[in-house]
Amino acid sequence: MSAAESPAPGAPPGRGALRRNLPPARRFLAGRKRALVRLGGWSLLESAQTFLGGYCLAQALDRGFLAGQTGTGLLWLAVAAASILGAGPPMRGVFTQLAELTEPLRDALVRRAVRQALRRAVTDPARTDDRADTGAVSRLTHQTEIVRDSFAGLVLTVRAFVFNAVGALIGLLALAPELLLVVLPPLVLGIALFLATLLPMASAQRSFLDADEAVAEGVGAVSAGHRDLVACGAQANAAQRTGRLIDAAERTSRVLARWAALRTVALGVAGQLPVLLLLVATPWLLRQGVTTGALAGALTYLLQALLPALHSMMTALGAAGTRLLVVVDRFQDATAAPVPPKVPDPEPEPDPEKVAEVGSPRGRCPSRTVPAVEVRAVTHAYGPDSPPVLDQLHLTVRRGEHIAVVGPSGIGKSTLAGVVSGLVAPDHGTVLLGGEPVTGATAQDLADRRVLIPQQAYVFTGSVRDNLLHLRPDATSGELTHAVRVLGAEPLVHRLGGPDAVLDPRGLSHGERQLLALCRAYLSSAPLVLLDEATCHLDPAAEARAERAFAERAFADGARTREGALIVVAHRLSSARRADRVLVLDGTTPRFGTHEELLTSSALYRDLFGHWQHTPPPAGS
Repeated sequence: MSAAESPAPGAPPGRGALRRNLPPARRFLAGRKRALVRLGGWSLLESAQTFLGGYCLAQALDRGFLAGQTGTGLLWLAVAAASILGAGPPMRGVFTQLAELTEPLRDALVRRAVRQALRRAVTDPARTDDRADTGAVSRLTHQTEIVRDSFAGLVLTVRAFVFNAVGALIGLLALAPELLLVVLPPLVLGIALFLATLLPMASAQRSFLDADEAVAEGVGAVSAGHRDLVACGAQANAAQRTGRLIDAAERTSRVLARWAALRTVALGVAGQLPVLLLLVATPWLLRQGVTTGALAGALTYLLQALLPALHSMMTALGAAGTRLLVVVDRFQDATAAPVPPKVPDPEPEPDPEKVAEVGSPRGRCPSRTVPAVEVRAVTHAYGPDSPPVLDQLHLTVRRGEHIAVVGPSGIGKSTLAGVVSGLVAPDHGTVLLGGEPVTGATAQDLADRRVLIPQQAYVFTGSVRDNLLHLRPDATSGELTHAVRVLGAEPLVHRLGGPDAVLDPRGLSHGERQLLALCRAYLSSAPLVLLDEATCHLDPAAEARAERAFAERAFADGARTREGALIVVAHRLSSARRADRVLVLDGTTPRFGTHEELLTSSALYRDLFGHWQHTPPPAGS
C-alpha cells in the first residue's frame, strides 16, 4: 500500500483518513481476489445453513406437528440439525482464507514501518540521539498486531452478517413475502443510521487518541522539566498548559461518548425494533394467510441469525473498525519525514585551553562584602536512617567568583545544587543568597536571585524566542542576539529557522536542548547561575565557551557587570581548571581551594586530575 496525500486543512479526521486509506485498501484487496472468492464460496454454505434453520422449523410446524404428522416434523428438524452439524468444514475454510488476507497485510505494514523509521533516521538524525523513534517501535510491534486482529475481526463479522442476512432474507421471502414488509424497513433504517455514525465516530476516536497522547506528552514534559519549572517559578504556567490539555481530552471524550450513544440507538432500531414490529403485526399477518410456522421461522431468523450477526458487526465496526482506521492512518501519517534545512558551517570553536586562560576571572576583586552564596553547617540526608549526603558543610562563594564542584557520582553534587538553589530543604543549617535566607522565600524571589540549569535541559513547544526569553520576557532583541552569539548557538538557531521559528522539542538532540537552556539562563536577570552538569552533552570546546560566557556575563550594552557568581557541577575536570576555586566532595571532609592548593591537600582531586590528564580526548574534540 502506498502513502496518500495529507489531509486538507479543516477536513474531518475520520473522512480524511477514509479518503487516504481507501485507495491502498482497494489495491490490497484487488491483489487477493482469489482468496476473496474462496472466502465467499465457503460463506455461501453458511447462508444455506441459516436458510435451512428457519425454513425447516416452519415446515416442521406447518407440515408436521400442527398437521398431526409427527414423523414429518421430526424429519424437517433432522434436516436442520444436519445443517448445523455440517458447519465445521465451511468454518475451517473461512479461517484458512482469512489467513490469506491478514498475514500479507501485517507483513506489508511491517515493511512500511521499517521504511519509515529508516527514512526518518536518515533525514532527521537528531531524533535518534539517545531518543529512538518509539513510535516506529510501536508500529512494528503493537500497532501492526492491532491492525491484523482488527482487520480479521471485521472480515469475520461483516462476512457473517452479510451471508446470514442473505440466508435469512431469502428464507423470509420463501416463507411469506409479507414478513419482509414488517422486518426489512427497521432493519434498513437502523443499519443506515449506524453507517452514518461511522465516519464521525472515527473522527471522534482519533481526536480522543490525539488528545490523550497530548496529555501524556505534556505531563511527561512537565515531569522531566520539573526542576526547571520550580527553579524558574513557572509552576502556574505549566499547570495552566497541562489543564488546557486535560480539558481538551475531556471534551473529546464527551464527543466520543455521544457518538457511542447514537450507535447504541442504531443498534436498538436495527436489532430490537424488527422483533417488536413482528409481534405487533402478528394479527395482521395471520389475516394475510401467514402461517404459524412461518411466524416461528421468522422469529428464528431474527433471534438466532440476524440479530446476533448484526450486533457483532455493529460492535466490530464501531470499535475495531474505527480503531483500525485510526491506526492504519497513523502509518500513512508517518510516511512523510521532515527534511531539515541546510545548516551553515559553524564558526570555529575556540581552543579549550586558550579559553580557560582568557575566561578565568582570577584577580578580579569583588565590589561587595556580602557573599553571593553562604552555606552554613548544612546537613542533608535522604531518609532518617540514611547517612547524610552533606554533613555540616560550610561554603562561601564571593561575588564575581567562579566555583566548580567535583567528586564521584552520587556523592552529593546535585544535592548541593538543589540546596543552594532552594529546591531541596536541608535537614539542618542555613543557606543565604546575597545575604538573604533561602528558607521562606517565594518561588518568584528565588527566580530573581538564582537560575539553575540541570543536566536534563527543558525546552517546550513554542517559538525559539519564547524558549530563550522564558526567564526574562522583557529582554531586547540585541540582548538575545548577544546571548546566542556569545554561547555559540547561532548555527543551531539558524538551523531551526531563526528566533521566530516554531520549536519542536522532539526534534532536538540533548546537546541542542542544553545549548538553548544555557542561552535562556544567560538572559536571566538572576545574579547567581548554577550549572548542574548542564554542558555534559556539549563537546569540550563548546563547554569551555559556555563557562567563559557565564563567568564574564554582562549586560549587552556593557554598562555594568552582574555581581553574581557561577557554580558549575563539573562533568569534566577541565571545568575545574577554569574555575577560581574548586569544591571537592569525597564523602568525608570536603576540600575547598584553588587548583594548585587541592593538588596538595586532596588525594581524591589528585587522582581525578591525574586520571583526566592521562585520558585521551574524544575523537574530534
